[in-house]
Amino acid sequence: MNEFNRRKFLEGSAGVAAAATLGTGTALFSTAAHAQSMTFKPEKGATLRVLRWSRFVQGDIDAYMANVKKFTEATGVPVRVDNETWEDVRPKAAVAANTGAGPDIILSTNDDANLYPEKLLDVTDLCTYLGRKYGGWYPGCEAYLRPDGKKWIGVPLGTAGAMLVYRQSHVKAAGFDTFPKDTNSFLELLKAMKAKGTPAGFALGNATGDGLWTNWLIWSHGGKLVDKNNKVVIDSPETIKALEYAKEMYATFAPGTLSWLDPNNNKAFLDGQISLTNNGISIYYATKNSKDDKLKEMAQDINHAPYPIGPAGVPTESHLFFNQMVMKYTKYPQAAKEYLRFMMEQEQFDPWLQAAGGYISQPLAAYEKSAAWTVDPKHTPYRDCTKNMRPTGYAGTLGYASAGAGADFIVTNMVAEAASGSKSPKEAAERAQKRAERYYKV
Repeated sequence: MNEFNRRKFLEGSAGVAAAATLGTGTALFSTAAHAQSMTFKPEKGATLRVLRWSRFVQGDIDAYMANVKKFTEATGVPVRVDNETWEDVRPKAAVAANTGAGPDIILSTNDDANLYPEKLLDVTDLCTYLGRKYGGWYPGCEAYLRPDGKKWIGVPLGTAGAMLVYRQSHVKAAGFDTFPKDTNSFLELLKAMKAKGTPAGFALGNATGDGLWTNWLIWSHGGKLVDKNNKVVIDSPETIKALEYAKEMYATFAPGTLSWLDPNNNKAFLDGQISLTNNGISIYYATKNSKDDKLKEMAQDINHAPYPIGPAGVPTESHLFFNQMVMKYTKYPQAAKEYLRFMMEQEQFDPWLQAAGGYISQPLAAYEKSAAWTVDPKHTPYRDCTKNMRPTGYAGTLGYASAGAGADFIVTNMVAEAASGSKSPKEAAERAQKRAERYYKV
């Protein structure tokens, strides 16, 4: 699937409008209440081991483990859950896939599943059931985990949405009553905030999640890594313009961003070193739930906004996608599929979504009605992240090449080289072109 537009999605998901509002209790969607149920009978003596990324919001892991306990109580299947950083999950998943041993289920990121699709269990039956029951999967989810338009190689979990996180008072002090909606005004804001001593900071190291802002940068100016035929086209006039813009952005950043990984901008924001960055909702919750009075006060000043629209003229959002992969080597495929079905059902998924406090944006349309998005207006900007996201391999078809290029941080490295001046925009684009062509072999 190469076209990611709302019209196409709505045409294929007309049933969403019939969904009733989700609540915190046992309320079901009207569509879900009448849907045919599906269960998978776990194998005798089944046990499961799950590897997932470490939590950034405490409510996520607390609710997730509560659901794990419910699953074991309902099925008798013991489940062991291991937690690793995003950066550590990827290599451990690759080793498991290549050696045929390890966790039964792995929760990983972006299009890692496309690195070893033949090593993954076909979950088409499960995804078809869930899609029909809960209003349909968003197009980006299908692009990641159903790249051939037929077979599902994993179950979408959602995204850690990336919005612009900022101090409202500092934006206002820089001369802006509202947050900019276009790239020209956004750059003026960055310059003004730097002049006021309240700069921005965006990760330019190999950050799995927070480095995805570089996709927005390139796409917003009309550039892309590959075209719809998977031809590498990153060395283009549009990319050069984006990299020239990146140089101007970088000049306003706080020091050290070239080495920032995913935790660094959180720490810099909480320490008062920066007043604007891209991130999930975790910064807001770190302040809101803090016992430190200064951080609690900061929470009142934090707000969120979507990325500004650039010369491309349309939103170009890039978010950290979460997949759930069942490894083909598992001895208990039925138990694994029953586990994922159980975790995605409304009775478990909606309380988890709410406990995550806006950190996770749902992959199924019916969950747009979750109270997670209305309990606090600062959550609402994150609601549609999965719906609006472009996959990292845009505008091509995802597969081995896109997964490899994404894991190699080609776009992020290109932006870092040009922004910092270690290479000219043209040199950085040429190097990215050659690196990408090694994956997208003609």
